[in-house]
Amino acid sequence: MEQVATTSRGRPREFDPAQALAAALQVFWRRGYEGASISELTEAMGITRPSLYACFGNKEALFRQALDLYETEKLCYVKTALEAPTARGVAERLLRGSLAIQCSDSEPQGCLGVMSTIAGVTEADCIRDEVLKRRASSNAALLARFCQAQEEGDLPDGIEPDALACYLSTVMQGMAVQASGGASRDTLEKLVQTTLAMWPGR
Repeated sequence: MEQVATTSRGRPREFDPAQALAAALQVFWRRGYEGASISELTEAMGITRPSLYACFGNKEALFRQALDLYETEKLCYVKTALEAPTARGVAERLLRGSLAIQCSDSEPQGCLGVMSTIAGVTEADCIRDEVLKRRASSNAALLARFCQAQEEGDLPDGIEPDALACYLSTVMQGMAVQASGGASRDTLEKLVQTTLAMWPGR
């Protein structure tokens, strides 16, 4: 395990950057970018303010690294979802993967990316832009998969891949907002079931 030595009031201190970043992710996930203070972050990470800056850069850089970790660990189901043999299978894997993350008993409710774009960001437009850029990349991958489904005859005539991708993304973002607002797993499960029941194609 990589150790980073820091100094606090003359005493050497060691911490694991991976564990510290994981702790920072939890704070950002619960509080949002602006809601997470440096003091709250350093306390959760178990490090000093100078150590945070020395190891991770500033708060913005730390948040970007937390986003990377979130995508790698929490959104790993997305790649598997896009590999489903049908468009409906893609939708089901994405919806159920999203449901599992948003209703986890051990994680904050809602989606980090969604929460970071609907919260107040008057002083952090660069963060909002970063989140939106990442979302655009994910949406492009989903659109490409639905275009493939259309070419394979997996979608009925008259169904536009871009509209379908936008619809599914909107449902998932709505689930995240509801989860952060305290919606029960049962409520969100019914939303998933309804979406799949209305899905065009096989």
